[in-house]
Amino acid sequence: MVSHHIIEALAQVRQLQQTLLQRFQFQGYSGPTRAISGSIALVMAIFMSTPYYPQTTRAHLYGWGGVLLAALVLNGGALLHWFFHDQAVQRNPRRLRPVMDIIPPLFIGAVMTAALILRQRPELLFGVWMLMFGQANLASRHVLPRPINFVGLFYIVAGTAWLLTPGMSFMHPWPMGIVFFAGEWAGGLILYIDDKRLEKAAPRFYEERGETNDDAS
Repeated sequence: MVSHHIIEALAQVRQLQQTLLQRFQFQGYSGPTRAISGSIALVMAIFMSTPYYPQTTRAHLYGWGGVLLAALVLNGGALLHWFFHDQAVQRNPRRLRPVMDIIPPLFIGAVMTAALILRQRPELLFGVWMLMFGQANLASRHVLPRPINFVGLFYIVAGTAWLLTPGMSFMHPWPMGIVFFAGEWAGGLILYIDDKRLEKAAPRFYEERGETNDDAS
């Protein structure tokens, strides 16, 4: 009888931990949207490597700029949809604080991009972008699932390898397309799987307490 009560208590503690994670873990980033962004990068890399695409630095800058714009629209749209429609958020601006963590690495990446373009050193851009995404992932590690650390490290290792390897060319889009595809799909799957895990865990906890999720929030 005593052991049964101990098992029940441990189960409730585990469910409480899951519920706390759901409340304090940032859920504004969309896993599927990240995966779609990675797919767009790979498709663009394939397109830019064909003879039909102009093989000039300007054209490739426009191509990658289009990928960036698409990623910003998709991920920004998903973030705004979460902010305005998630009942637990209640449109509270403080829930958007984790987004501020990724602004410094994105700003530094933008400054470095502008500087390299002005100095006509486009061959370094892929490395800078990979490092930027790596730092952005690591900056969010305290509010996202722990495996996101590996995504950040993956980007940093890839970016370091690009910058330290001689002879890399900005006109060869495959490395950036493959790295971004792999990194965003990995990050997207991590967010998606963790989101589903929390969705399943919280209702069980509230049911055991005789509450509903809306009552607790």
